[in-house]
Amino acid sequence: MNTTFTEIAERYLENLLETYPVTATCLGDHRYDAHLDESDQAARDLAANSAKGFLSELGKVEHPELSRDNQVDFALLEQALRKEIWQIETLREWEWNPLVYSGLPGNAIYSLMSRDFAPLEDRLAHAASRCRKFPRLFEQARASLIPELVPSIHAETAIEQNKGILQLLEAFLVPELEQLPEALKADLADAIAIARQAVESQQSWLETELFPGAKGNPRISETLFREKFDFDLFSTLSPEELRARAESEMTNLHQEMYELSEQIYREHHSEFSPSPNPTPEEKKELIRKCLEFACDDAPSAEGVVDAAYHSLEITTDFVRKNELAPIPDAPVEIILMPEFRRGVSVAYCDAPGPLEREGKTFYAVSPPPKDWTEEQVQSFLREYNHRSLHNLTVHEAMPGHYVQLLRSNENSSRLRSVLSSGTFIEGWAVYTESMMMDEGFLPGDLLMRLVVKKWNLRGVANALLDQMIHLDGIDEATAMDLMVNDAFQEEREAAGKYRRSLLTSVQLSTYFAGYMEVVDIRAETEKSWGSRFELKTFHERLMAFGSPPPIFVKSLLLDEAICYE
Repeated sequence: MNTTFTEIAERYLENLLETYPVTATCLGDHRYDAHLDESDQAARDLAANSAKGFLSELGKVEHPELSRDNQVDFALLEQALRKEIWQIETLREWEWNPLVYSGLPGNAIYSLMSRDFAPLEDRLAHAASRCRKFPRLFEQARASLIPELVPSIHAETAIEQNKGILQLLEAFLVPELEQLPEALKADLADAIAIARQAVESQQSWLETELFPGAKGNPRISETLFREKFDFDLFSTLSPEELRARAESEMTNLHQEMYELSEQIYREHHSEFSPSPNPTPEEKKELIRKCLEFACDDAPSAEGVVDAAYHSLEITTDFVRKNELAPIPDAPVEIILMPEFRRGVSVAYCDAPGPLEREGKTFYAVSPPPKDWTEEQVQSFLREYNHRSLHNLTVHEAMPGHYVQLLRSNENSSRLRSVLSSGTFIEGWAVYTESMMMDEGFLPGDLLMRLVVKKWNLRGVANALLDQMIHLDGIDEATAMDLMVNDAFQEEREAAGKYRRSLLTSVQLSTYFAGYMEVVDIRAETEKSWGSRFELKTFHERLMAFGSPPPIFVKSLLLDEAICYE
């Protein structure tokens, strides 16, 4: 049975990599670097039928007879196949979400040029080949999208991301022209011209046809949300259970933040005497006053990357000194987020693909948009003050995503590396924020502890906002009230998160859901190991299984039965 399953899994991977060549490049398989994904109905039919075929084959595998590792991989593969069919036939984003297409051409070039995995001339030749396929890709996108089903916010974001593709061509390809032999130089110049024309034509279509006709509802239905929740989280938590835990955690965090704020405010105002019975609003007001002290210590718009580098230095020193997690040898570079990827999140970690396993990791930070007013820029910088950037760096890099993703890449299962769980990945990163504080990061800095709890509150608000948007149908004012008044976010952060909640669904739930599950795993491990529990060993073991959903990490770590439902 193990041999049968392994053969099916390998054929699935080969089919996946050939069908989605841009994904293959990002994952670190470079056999298809000259190709670009097909995005028409024939390609979707082929993908759905292929997934159904693999599901049929899996149905003949007796999964209890598999090894424990293969039992996990069996569950992941079965879930991935069912999800692909559901995405194509039920969710049908290909007909209403232009972001499905806008990221492809940018990633097609960026994934080739951002890392030196092959000689420059080879990568440029493949980039030229992909550029020549831009007209076909955009034509397929225009034929697939139904303007009246497209939400205006998705069309608007696609317009901005599409502009970023032109910037990407200018930044990564044009500067290389003069270094090339004449034949390759002429070929690349011609390919860039074709790509530029295709992007400009797509820009015109987005602005003059798609956006004016975009009338869709960005909120997916309750049925779709619940189905996506199950597919994406692969968790024992239901939406109701996650929401109940989030509401309870918000209450707890408000009280903890108030108690911290009493100490902080007294340090600044020795005559301060708190109310013996403060109301919830009085508690929030004191918390806001203390968060102001952190907001006042912020970088300039031009100094965000330098500030992030400082954060990386001090967090790395702390993790190394306290032996909290293995520190990778591979380099990490902090960069400004490429324009074609902006508009959804403020930062991300871009590690080498699990099939490549070498090369630098990029910790990308998005600067304030150039068209923002000075007031909006200051709102952004207040939110991402120096202490907040420390916590962002903990989450994205040390010991968050950078450490965990590179550790995950060491797992021997190619299938598990490819079918990674965002819930576990985000859960680990959120967990490290509080863990660093508990272990004494920046000792005596009560403001840092307050800021971290504000970030904890952000994860809670993410989960609540996700359901309130897509299940309750709340309006922007209610969403902003949740984030500004209950989660203490600055206006620009709250506005960006509201936008993100409309552009995505369920993804915002992964942070708090994953965090809760990682916390639960640690509690059960401490109970199981007793006096043998040691934090670094726990972290190393936790990350050793790759990035499967937390339910499987727990089963593998504690030698429990592998669950399938």
